[in-house]
Amino acid sequence: MLASINWLKQYVDIPVTPEVLADKLTRVGLEVEQVIHLGEGLEGVITGKVAQIERHPNSDHLWICQMDLGQGELVQILTGAQNVHQGDMVPVAVVGSHLPGGMTLKAAKMRGLDSNGMLCSAGELGIDAKLLLPEQRDGIFILPENTPIGVDVKELLGLDDVVLDIDLTANRSDCFNMLGLARETAAVLGQSLRLPKLATRDEAAGSAADCAKVEIQCKDLCTRFAMRMVKDIQVTESPEWMQKLLRAVNIRPINNVVDVTNYVMMELGQPMHAYDYDTVADHTWIVRRAQEGETLVTLDGQKRDLNPNMIVIADPEKAIGLGGVMGGLATEVTGKTVNVMLESATFYGPSIRHTSKDLGLRSEASQRFERGVDTIRDHDALNRAVHLLEEMGACKAVAGVVEDYPVPQEPVKIKALPEALRRRIGTEEITDAEMRSILEGLRFDVEPQADGSWLVTVPTWRNDCTCDADLSEEVARMYGYDKIPSTLPQLDMARGGQAPIEDVKDKVRNCLADAGLDEVMTYTFINAGDFDKLGLGADDSRRQAIQIINPISDDFRTMRTTLVPSLLNTAAYNLARQNDRVALFEVGRVFLPKALPLTEQPAEKTRLCVVLSGKRNELNWTESKDAVDFFDLKGDLELVLEVLQASGVTYAKPEEKFLHPGKSCTVLHDGKAVGFMGALHPQVQDRFGLSGETFVLELDLSSFVEGAERIPQFTHIPQFPSTSRDIAVVVPQTVSAVDLMAEIRTQAGPLLKDVRLFDVYSGKQVKAGCKSVAFSLTFQDITRTLQDKEINDIINQVVKKVQERFEGELRE
Repeated sequence: MLASINWLKQYVDIPVTPEVLADKLTRVGLEVEQVIHLGEGLEGVITGKVAQIERHPNSDHLWICQMDLGQGELVQILTGAQNVHQGDMVPVAVVGSHLPGGMTLKAAKMRGLDSNGMLCSAGELGIDAKLLLPEQRDGIFILPENTPIGVDVKELLGLDDVVLDIDLTANRSDCFNMLGLARETAAVLGQSLRLPKLATRDEAAGSAADCAKVEIQCKDLCTRFAMRMVKDIQVTESPEWMQKLLRAVNIRPINNVVDVTNYVMMELGQPMHAYDYDTVADHTWIVRRAQEGETLVTLDGQKRDLNPNMIVIADPEKAIGLGGVMGGLATEVTGKTVNVMLESATFYGPSIRHTSKDLGLRSEASQRFERGVDTIRDHDALNRAVHLLEEMGACKAVAGVVEDYPVPQEPVKIKALPEALRRRIGTEEITDAEMRSILEGLRFDVEPQADGSWLVTVPTWRNDCTCDADLSEEVARMYGYDKIPSTLPQLDMARGGQAPIEDVKDKVRNCLADAGLDEVMTYTFINAGDFDKLGLGADDSRRQAIQIINPISDDFRTMRTTLVPSLLNTAAYNLARQNDRVALFEVGRVFLPKALPLTEQPAEKTRLCVVLSGKRNELNWTESKDAVDFFDLKGDLELVLEVLQASGVTYAKPEEKFLHPGKSCTVLHDGKAVGFMGALHPQVQDRFGLSGETFVLELDLSSFVEGAERIPQFTHIPQFPSTSRDIAVVVPQTVSAVDLMAEIRTQAGPLLKDVRLFDVYSGKQVKAGCKSVAFSLTFQDITRTLQDKEINDIINQVVKKVQERFEGELRE
């Protein structure tokens, strides 16, 4: 935000230097990045009139100008500019004058003739070319005919002004205008505020309501749309004082109507627009969403493609303006315009921001609507604009306002306790009277209540103040942050730590990394086509996955319900690039919705997935070249279970259709299925583009959290020896080793410390349909040495029960 000191002085006295004011504003939260002296380096340049002009006798491009500088005698100055004519008023740098950039004028000879100065262009005076009309940018800067002779150009053109470049935060839309900054300045300096004049004469007959119709069709995007009409408009240049102020804040003067709307926007913070009344069909203004495929040629001459997320101002036939951003060319005010409708409206900020971004079109108006404007005071902008045009004698105004204001807004009221404000600020030194004085100085209305609280009415332009915490901030910044003592916050100290599931994840990661596996991190979303590659049935719960509204690409629309596809795709990618040994794992989350469409947050489960494929070892002359098999995967699982101190883990028949039925199993924990592992089904393997046999494990880690939390328990080394016995039983092929081991443990009792399967055989020595299963049993008692007889009795009991339950027999 650029703020002109000369402009500010219209509303508030400033008895300090611009630098001091900049420091004070910065201290209350309005950071002044730069203090710009517009005419810095420009001294001694005055206005002059070209009394006589003739060609230089020795040059075909130089002119000899006899200049009237108001000093009685004419001064001879030579120039090469071709746009100077007799009678023109121009800026003249006389001998001894200083120009921006450090240049000092001296007398000179040009082709044998004396030149006692220089006629100046706008650029030589330090005026930015973009602030000038096209005809003013080249050659000498021609001043208006009625410009007095001999006056200081610096003052005449407003180059004696100082501009503050203020970096406003997004919440301070109230200061995105001169009056808002004047309010802050008045509060900071303790000065009174002078408000701009709003009274209008309304000399034209009729009323605005009789001249036009206004309708808001998109009430969610526009909360108020108000208009005033002026007749018999005379479109001319705006007064020099207005042009100077507009140029000071980087706005190019165009004509009196456009300049007034820009002036009011900069003064009050309310963007405005002027329409040629007679070009609007049926004299009706409609605020609506743009139609699909609709286009509009804006004031800059560009054709814009619109969409339904944008706001347009339209008449019954066509769009005539892009709401909140820029007007349309078809209804532009020109020299032929007779009647003008002035618009003041409030548009939804996020919509304006998206429109500006989509079209690459940012304007002073859009920046203000994005931050928010004072809806309640829309009429002030209209009345101020009409007042200025009437003061110029440029029009006759029609009385009244025509508008659509569906839901009138009310000022925000906040109930606050002075003690609570003081406590939040952090000092007991500030009194109730001081706090009230600060708030009232900022135009907050404070009404003391019977219970000791205050009912504070927030000014309508302060849309950033909605609660008593905001009031504390207002008091603190104006009181002075440097006056508030620094104190350490009073906080309850708590011991740091992480959730048990995080401990489990850390242990698993470290364990598998130590075992030589590579950890990967994949996206939490997958391609839904991966479910088809796995061959999941239509009723499989994993197909009930959440779909993402705004995916990063069409290939990643589905939140994953299993880690398997992500790891298989990663393995395939590596194998396709001559990596003949793939050992990958990931610890990540899956997302399981309770119902679709979502009505509550989905369950997030932490799972481990391991994929092995290719060679067991890296190529080395000391290592075998064998491929990985099921037992490599089972070994990795057992490492994980050991580090998690997990007990009660057993295995059951496989249920996953995408696994090889003869090389897979379901993993159970305390009898509940918590995962699966095994070789991929060959068809699934082909669908994922895996060249060799691939093994996969997926395990729900949440089941092991409780066990991982326990502190490891240790026992003394036994003083008495253990004893081992081997047994082999012949049982039907359908009997599982897991069931056999469970029965052995039950029958052997507490003296059995371990049971291990070490052989499974079927062949000539075993009858058809049966198999021989051999176990090693280890017995021990920590209080004594076991006798052979009691061990033999236990073995006999075990064999007897196995024979009875499983129709087995002891193999000799």
